[in-house]
Amino acid sequence: MDTALWIAAGLLAVVALSGGATKAFVAKERLARFPGGEWTGSAATGFVKGLGVLEILAAAGLILPAVAGVAPVLVPVTAACWVLLMIGAMITHVRYGGVSAVLLVNLFYLGLAVFVAAGRFGPHPFTA
Repeated sequence: MDTALWIAAGLLAVVALSGGATKAFVAKERLARFPGGEWTGSAATGFVKGLGVLEILAAAGLILPAVAGVAPVLVPVTAACWVLLMIGAMITHVRYGGVSAVLLVNLFYLGLAVFVAAGRFGPHPFTA
């Protein structure tokens, strides 16, 4: 089970890093042309860039605390925050594009985050 939790956290970290880097470093006008990125056209640039930076920090929070052995409780806390982020993402995608494949991808990421949070808060925490 520990291996499955590491794989799920690693996958979420890759998703967070790639999505965050895209939001932080790609112009929002270009992001608005991507499938699922329509919402960025009406969002403030600072909001989009700030969200990107938070996603990059989430990528670090899903892996580094456990690897470094410093405050490993931050891993499930970050996963729980990712659940909230995915709920917001799904609401936004429904508002801007209706039900689409992007919504299903967000639902998959939400499921992974619930798995990591529940597993690390519950029966498989990191031991100090």
